[in-house]
Amino acid sequence: MKKVISVVGARPNFMKVAPIYHQSKYAHFKHLIVHTGQHYDYNLSDSFITALDLPKPDYFLGVGSGTHSQQTARIMIEFEKVCVAENPDLVIVVGDVNSTIACGLVAVKMGIKLAHVEAGLRSGDRTMPEEINRIATDSISDYFFITEEDALANLRKSGVPEDRIFFVGNTMIDSLVKSLPKIEESKILKKLALKPKEYVLVTLHRPSNVDNKESLTDFLEVFRQISKRTKIVFPMHPRTIQRIKDFNLDYHYEQIDGLIITEPANYIDFIKLMQNSKMVLTDSGGIQEETTFLDIPCLTLRTTTERPVTIEFGTNILITPDKDLIIKTFNYALDNPIKRKSIPPLWDGNAAKRIIDIISQKILC
Repeated sequence: MKKVISVVGARPNFMKVAPIYHQSKYAHFKHLIVHTGQHYDYNLSDSFITALDLPKPDYFLGVGSGTHSQQTARIMIEFEKVCVAENPDLVIVVGDVNSTIACGLVAVKMGIKLAHVEAGLRSGDRTMPEEINRIATDSISDYFFITEEDALANLRKSGVPEDRIFFVGNTMIDSLVKSLPKIEESKILKKLALKPKEYVLVTLHRPSNVDNKESLTDFLEVFRQISKRTKIVFPMHPRTIQRIKDFNLDYHYEQIDGLIITEPANYIDFIKLMQNSKMVLTDSGGIQEETTFLDIPCLTLRTTTERPVTIEFGTNILITPDKDLIIKTFNYALDNPIKRKSIPPLWDGNAAKRIIDIISQKILC
């Protein structure tokens, strides 16, 4: 029997791999999941496994944190052992995290075919580690599963043969669609004493936004101004929590009336918060997609996005993270809510089925 390994490591990976795993139950190959342990906080890892009905991973590498080079190197060393033991016919990597490029490199160097799910996305900002991971992974992959037309154009420009590119849709949306009944049952609004549409939701974790004191101090003023008009729910990423402590800003954040700071939310609770918010302010990639599908206004606090379809079709506004510009745009968007033009093509909850059909009928046949 043929054998396929899917790699997960960070929060978004779980939502992308879960639908592939569930669809693979109907395929004629053995599907293993390797969890690198790149994210090891419970709410950024194990809780997603539970929420998405994933089994315990077949392998947990436990690499933990470190510099990008240290983390990538540890993943490569440990994943090579898995590939030696299992000798897979195909490795599937998803997204743009260190686990993506690390496991991709191991597979290719060992002569194992490599498929990249969410291939071809580009922000154009090479200062982002994720952009380097995207470019490098696409340069060594054999098969490319894409979520939007811009990815197709990017891959064509880089010379990827058409017969290796498959426009399948977005497996993150598959996970969201499948999870809607659980999301409906979430009690997070009651737990936080919130009512629908009485708050905005915030996430921040990009180094460019949280790794310097000036930026985090500017966000203090942004939140002070926003809190004059609405409550703010801010599930803090571990990186952001640490930087706020490092810069002795925790007291100042805690003193803002209407700012509700929580630990990182599990997947079900987070989508519930998103679904019932007035607006989302974020520097995340995947959240741009989820808000587009749910028709929730989104301000992306970055200079570039690798997901332009969320602007073209969806509810996303890309905004340079400048204090005054954020406040001005927020006030305008709150009074003039952005409405989705349409759901992007093939974001219909069936992307994983298309992927498994292609693997079964064209790649492992």
